Amino acid sequence: MDNLRRRGSELNLARLREAGVSFVHGDVRNAGDLMALERIEALVECSAEPSVLAGFGAQARYVVEANLTGAHNCLELARRDGAQFVFLSTSRVYPFTTLDRAAYREEDTRFELAEEQDLPGVSSCGVSEAFPLEGPRTLYGATKLAAELLVAEYAHAFGLKTVVDRCGVIAGPWQMGKVDQGVFTHWVLHHHFGRPLTYIGYGGQGKQVRDLLHVEDLTDLIADQLGHPEAWDGMTVNVGGGPGCSLSLCETTRLCEEVTGNRLKLNRTAENRAGDVRIYVSDCARLHGHTSWRPRHGPRWILEDIAHWVETNEGVLEAALR
Repeated sequence: MDNLRRRGSELNLARLREAGVSFVHGDVRNAGDLMALERIEALVECSAEPSVLAGFGAQARYVVEANLTGAHNCLELARRDGAQFVFLSTSRVYPFTTLDRAAYREEDTRFELAEEQDLPGVSSCGVSEAFPLEGPRTLYGATKLAAELLVAEYAHAFGLKTVVDRCGVIAGPWQMGKVDQGVFTHWVLHHHFGRPLTYIGYGGQGKQVRDLLHVEDLTDLIADQLGHPEAWDGMTVNVGGGPGCSLSLCETTRLCEEVTGNRLKLNRTAENRAGDVRIYVSDCARLHGHTSWRPRHGPRWILEDIAHWVETNEGVLEAALR
């Protein structure tokens, strides 16, 4: 079910039909759209307005209604049918001002988290679920954290089996990446089509770092969670590539040049963007302690897979990006 608001999402409809998946054109903001569905056994709630920048502008109301009201409506549907509830949250629940207080060192191509930290819940392994939650986290992060709290309350009050996945950057084919959401797909798309890119903030060097996770690795994990609801019930876990599957923007540029054969002139803006973070890498120790699941795909493979998708679907993607 989707409202197809994001340009390019309509490209997935043919793939769903071919796979035998029924599609409902609806909107989580409208409780009636959800309650019109037939009885369900499980609900994977990955709907959101995921743009950080949207919360700083005219779309603030949409962010709240899509992310928080939408989550509440989805929980009501799960309550109606006693369905398992898998909620895809975000690393953005961790406050950006506090994250940027973490000790780091500057290397040639990236910023790295230091091992010794004054803050709890952060180390060279990344940011864990024990990281402090006080402070601003953008409207996107705030609505997703508020939705997490609703998930916990519905689980307690109505006996729902729930799991919360705090995802870092998800990447892969059929994601219409943007500069503030889906950045790795965005980077490959722009290299392929020769469109301008800019290093924004932190001196304009492109050294800010994110971990990334291929969408197939994420769906492997979700399939396990759906298959074993008792084992995952009540858990909140970071889900990401971790330090071993992370890239800075300038490292991503180098790989995109190698993968696509195209080289761009990068623009540079030294000033930080609202709500940005120098480094975010997921510490997935809690997740890894609970399951044998591990990411199977590394950074280069992920970018190569995206590039192959772009090459194979160049015409429809170019039209969708206009």
